[in-house]
Amino acid sequence: MIGVGRISQGHISALSDRDEVQIVGIADPSEANVAKTVEQHAHLAVAKRFADYRCLLDQLKPDAVVICTPHTQHFAQTMDALDAGAHALIEKPMVCRVADAKVLLRRIESSGKVVGLSYQRHVSPQFRYVRDRIASGSVGNVQFITAVQQQNWKRRTIGTWRQDPAQSGGGQLNDSGSHLLDVILWATGLAPDTVSAFIDNRGTQVDINSALNVRFVGGAMGAFSIVGDAPEIVGDTSEFWEDITIWCDNGAFFVRNGSELEVQLNDGSFAPPPSSDMRAPHDRGYRSGVGIRRRGRGADGNRPRRRQCTMSRPTP
Repeated sequence: MIGVGRISQGHISALSDRDEVQIVGIADPSEANVAKTVEQHAHLAVAKRFADYRCLLDQLKPDAVVICTPHTQHFAQTMDALDAGAHALIEKPMVCRVADAKVLLRRIESSGKVVGLSYQRHVSPQFRYVRDRIASGSVGNVQFITAVQQQNWKRRTIGTWRQDPAQSGGGQLNDSGSHLLDVILWATGLAPDTVSAFIDNRGTQVDINSALNVRFVGGAMGAFSIVGDAPEIVGDTSEFWEDITIWCDNGAFFVRNGSELEVQLNDGSFAPPPSSDMRAPHDRGYRSGVGIRRRGRGADGNRPRRRQCTMSRPTP
């Protein structure tokens, strides 16, 4: 483990559940982070501890590393891990500069190693369904996309490295907002052609609120709103709210907060995804919920009751 702050704890728990994995070393310059991690995961008491990740790579020569450090450190740490012969899982974002991304991608290709990026929505049944339908051509071409994400990001990150551009490489758009951009590009298969954008730092050193307009290759358009100075969502453990709508030639997809999926056809009818398509990945420990909400009004003039379909895979 390279970096054992808050985000690493979920990775450690997931890896610790796998019999074929042994966490042999943890590296973090913060003694407090290391001590807290060992306290939460008692089995790591026997793992080697390092203040410098390069010493971990040199002395332990691990099969793989999980990189959970501030964003601007990802490039050098991943390059060093590959040079040491290790596979790598990198927390998002991969890197913070286009030039670094191109160098790292070339290095990954030449290394023969497996490198993963922690955009977990690629295994979400909702987004996999949307991706499959668009890729099949059954809904025609994508015409327009709207997406909004709100989070109490500014107040939650005050005084942390996330508001220090030297460590974070950016603000809300580069952090939580990158999940939104990633999953839309992945699910639609679209590539941006031209982008215009405005950002508002809201008195900080990094972007807090962002407005992006995109024209994609092929002519589709999109509008993205990232609001990082939003009210706290009381009672919602997700910490943020998202709305994504994708209009295609022959229908539309409505994804609400990552857990509710609606599919509407051009004739106004709804086509709930078959439960067989809302399959969870085979990997254990994965949980997902799928909500199907019927829009509009019925023949009696009343709105149909919400139909909720939940798919889950129990964790052992």
